Amino acid sequence: MNAVEIEEAISRLAEQPFIPAEFPYAFLEAFGNKATTINRLKSGDSNKTDLKDAVLQKNNIHIATCSAGEVTEMLEKLRNSPATSRQKAKFILATDGQEFQAEDITSGETVVCTYQDFPDHFGFFLPLAGISTVKQISENAFDIRATSRLNRLYVELLKDNPDWGSAHHRPDMNHFMARLIFCFFAEDTDIFNGTGLFTDTIAQMSAKDSSNTHEVIGEIFRAMNTKIEDRAAAKLPRWADAFPYVNGGLFSGSTETPRFSKIARSYLLHVGSLDWKKINPDIFGSMIQAVAEDEERGALGMHYTSVPNILKVLNPLFLDDLRAKLEEAGDNSRTLLNLRKRLARIRVFDPACGSGNFLVIAYKEMRAIEAEINKRRGEADLHTEIPLTNFRGIELRDFPAEIARLALIIAEYQCDVLYRGQKLALMEFLPLDTQNWITCGNALRLDWLSVCPSTGTEVKLYSDDLFNTPLEQAQIDFENEGGETYICGNPPYIGTKYQSKKHKDDITYVFRNEDINFGNIDYIGCWLLLASKSINSYANGRFAFVSTSSLFQGEQAEIILYILKRHKLKIAWAHSSFMWSNNAANNAGVTCCIVGCENEGANSRKYIYENEIKRAVDNIGPYLVPMSDLVVTKRQTPLSAVSSMIYGSMSNDNGEFTIVETEYKKSIAKNPKNIEIIKRSMGGAEFIRGILRYALYIDEHTHLSDNQLNEFSLIFDRVQKYREASTREATKKLSKLPMYFAERRHVEARKIFVPQVLSENREFITAGFLDESVLVIAPHMQIIKGNMHEFSFLSSKLHHVWVSTVCGRLKTDIRYSSLLGWNTFPLPTLTEKNKADLTRCAEDILLAREAHFPATIADLYDPGNMPENLRHAHERNDEVLERIYIGRRFKNDTERLEKLFELYTKMTAKPKLAAENK
Repeated sequence: MNAVEIEEAISRLAEQPFIPAEFPYAFLEAFGNKATTINRLKSGDSNKTDLKDAVLQKNNIHIATCSAGEVTEMLEKLRNSPATSRQKAKFILATDGQEFQAEDITSGETVVCTYQDFPDHFGFFLPLAGISTVKQISENAFDIRATSRLNRLYVELLKDNPDWGSAHHRPDMNHFMARLIFCFFAEDTDIFNGTGLFTDTIAQMSAKDSSNTHEVIGEIFRAMNTKIEDRAAAKLPRWADAFPYVNGGLFSGSTETPRFSKIARSYLLHVGSLDWKKINPDIFGSMIQAVAEDEERGALGMHYTSVPNILKVLNPLFLDDLRAKLEEAGDNSRTLLNLRKRLARIRVFDPACGSGNFLVIAYKEMRAIEAEINKRRGEADLHTEIPLTNFRGIELRDFPAEIARLALIIAEYQCDVLYRGQKLALMEFLPLDTQNWITCGNALRLDWLSVCPSTGTEVKLYSDDLFNTPLEQAQIDFENEGGETYICGNPPYIGTKYQSKKHKDDITYVFRNEDINFGNIDYIGCWLLLASKSINSYANGRFAFVSTSSLFQGEQAEIILYILKRHKLKIAWAHSSFMWSNNAANNAGVTCCIVGCENEGANSRKYIYENEIKRAVDNIGPYLVPMSDLVVTKRQTPLSAVSSMIYGSMSNDNGEFTIVETEYKKSIAKNPKNIEIIKRSMGGAEFIRGILRYALYIDEHTHLSDNQLNEFSLIFDRVQKYREASTREATKKLSKLPMYFAERRHVEARKIFVPQVLSENREFITAGFLDESVLVIAPHMQIIKGNMHEFSFLSSKLHHVWVSTVCGRLKTDIRYSSLLGWNTFPLPTLTEKNKADLTRCAEDILLAREAHFPATIADLYDPGNMPENLRHAHERNDEVLERIYIGRRFKNDTERLEKLFELYTKMTAKPKLAAENK
């Protein structure tokens, strides 16, 4: 269950009659416990409590109901219960159906409220459902509740008005929802002259059978689009005349409203009963966006970008500097005034803005700085000089674009209330500005400088259907000329394997004039290129994006370095890789990084952020570690003193040479000499999962007897026909030798097997030794006669982090390349003692594996179930190898990469000429 589903279940529970004996089980069921789990608790099999009428779920919660007025005493009993600590309960909860109290045992945080209000605190209990929640979701439970109610209403309306769910009519439905959100907010914040006007009017003026609900809402919307001086001519109903003129395009155009069933009307009134003063536009936009996205509704309320993550982008981009300048200014009135003028000229541009999270946070943070300036200058009531139209965005879909603009409008009003008071905020809120500064369109096909230009003139935005604006809008000038421009956001990643034709067409269009092979670029690379091309048009500009780490690994790092060099930019700061996960249960998240770039002429310090630590460095390379601006390139021979790694043999046979175990046994029994030409074959699945497979392998040195020719003639015929049918000339030529593998690299010698694709979930590269006769199948690799200390390097954290950085990925897994991974791996010179020590480490890893026979590599390297002796053997191997590099263990992967790139740079540097050395 996701957070929204849990909130709905909890709300239903609070609305039902309180039955003490059933409450604990109903509560646990609301958090996703299955019927079998509940039945086991009811029977007592898994109820670990030591208190009467209580329920204790091990590692989870201890719940008890009690008589009226005894809740505090019961919570104390739960807290002191030996079973609570013995069974490691995370929460305790007591209620009498009137009062509700709970406590988080670990943090000591508590909830005390009336029974009816406990759903307001559902975020407190989300860990019970396996949801590792962030602080925002607990503090902003209202946003989840409002999203939940709106989702119910949305689904019900589509059920009653199926045509409104069509592609043609869906924008109207989404626009209708945006209007409702504004009305709910406005009626609870005195914008509508008092509270509850919108909901109360619908309750009073629409029939209880819902037959005219749509007509009442339509008249209200028409009133809010009619100026006061035009009302008499408009002949509005008297009850609708109470609504103010809103303008802003929000209520312009059609007032057509979907028809309501009795259930839908009930949902509407229920939504209106919520306290919309609590709306948080930081995250609400992304949540409500999911309401309108069929494919996202299953994870409703999960896809917002948390405020701390947004600030990881905005703080180093420009907010940290503004706060530092505020600190320096102290109470100097003139310096504070100059800083306020600077704030008023700053432009923030998100070319993939979604529902506006980044823009809203930037606006609110800047308003907080401005408010402090005004306070120090004794001008607390002063109207803001930061215009909303300086916060520009592009969004592909119309509904998120509408919500982005609405979120900014709400944020502005909330900031005015917070910093200037309700009275002044209300005086200046209506009518809304009709200007549209959020553009609906494909950011990869629009001219960014037409949306966010370098000057305040010649601004023309293009919109598809945003607040019913025309396709080509009137020009919108920036207010307060001559400021800084910051491009930021979290664009769609979409790796090459997941790109549709439309995505690939966009990439081709964006890179059409770039002299580089961009075939494997992630979709987000387009945003980085366009930002690089745009940023130098601004007098003071920088950009920062959230990106998948893969954009700064493997071949893509070379593309990024090319882009930055061509457009004379440098990486100014970076957050090294971290998990950008949402709040869904058991969500592994995405490995992301954040990169900020600026003009190479800027003399600012360079910083790398690792968690909360900020470290100054001389330069940040394309792999986001302290290094020079270089990329690792393929080598045909090893850089270090190691054996050669080559591909296995490639069959090009349509599977015809593969022989299953039963056929293999029959063939050997019939002709024992076949053991020489039918070999155990090893690919990735065979090695990792222990699958037994064989292949018919014949090369130039094989002499086949007549019996063997007869036995395998049908296989040769099928291979010949398959190769002849190929459209590739090289494959057609191979049809003349149908008994041979296409590429033959087998050697009768012990070898190290290296799988080409390495699971992102495994912490180590799972190489292994194979017997002499085993045949390695390409594209997997082998080191013929490889030795133990080479196996030690392959199995190390150092090599894993090197390969995952320089080789790139296949989907989300690491794609091993001998030319990029093995041949470039920088090793210090090893003494014989070093080799002996590493050999012992390698032997210990292999012995630890053997100790768990018949467990497969997949079993042994399951991150959650890795045997302790195997993990210890790897830890020892890492320690021995890392001490050879720096005399101690590395602190983290960033330090590992930093040392490896330092050594790589030294080992690949061209020797200076004698004349240069003088």
